[in-house]
Amino acid sequence: MVCRGLLLRLEREGYIVLPPRKSTPQNPFLHRKAPEPVEVDESLIETSLQELSPIILRQVRRTHFERLFNGLIAQYHYLGYTHPVGEHLKYVAFFHDRPIACLAWSSAAWHIGCRDRFIGWAPEVRKKNLHLLAYNSRFLILPWVQVPHLASHLLAKCAKVLSLDWQRLYHHPIYWLETFIDTERFKGTCYRAANWILLGKTTGRGKNDQTQIPNRSIKDVYGYPLSRDFRARLCYG
Repeated sequence: MVCRGLLLRLEREGYIVLPPRKSTPQNPFLHRKAPEPVEVDESLIETSLQELSPIILRQVRRTHFERLFNGLIAQYHYLGYTHPVGEHLKYVAFFHDRPIACLAWSSAAWHIGCRDRFIGWAPEVRKKNLHLLAYNSRFLILPWVQVPHLASHLLAKCAKVLSLDWQRLYHHPIYWLETFIDTERFKGTCYRAANWILLGKTTGRGKNDQTQIPNRSIKDVYGYPLSRDFRARLCYG
């Protein structure tokens, strides 16, 4: 797709002439089917974290549980389901075979000023090592699950296994986690309780901004290092 896009751009700018187009196939990325609805037990789970045991956290990407993850996010997350871009993993937390939460991790944002200043890497090094970061794009505790401290517990549990799971699928580790918190909706309490670091705020302009004018809600940026020497690993050129 990258090569095709380059050829089309070269033709638009008059550098080459391509042969006549034979067909215009549908773009599967523009016509994805919405996740199918899933049926789960919605009876109330109201207990303490100590009593909610055992909690099994499963990485479900490319497994038969992925349909469950997609359906739950589509039905119960306020942002709905969108297919992650680039490298990504999906987790479902279970209690006695009942799903209680979902977490999604995907490729990190290309540039975040407060994050990049905190890490201290040069632009050239960032381009080279950005794949060593993961972005928490979705976090859902199902609405009938009312367990204090569950959210921070799941974040900590996921942080322990994410790098190894990433390496199994993509053949490289992860050294840094990050997420955005919509301050008009949430306070980020569970991330702070799980020792994530508040780095600063977004500009509210989005990644493709050309106007320098805010066009979306300002979000808090949180980060979490997965190793003590994360700066040395991420800044290695």
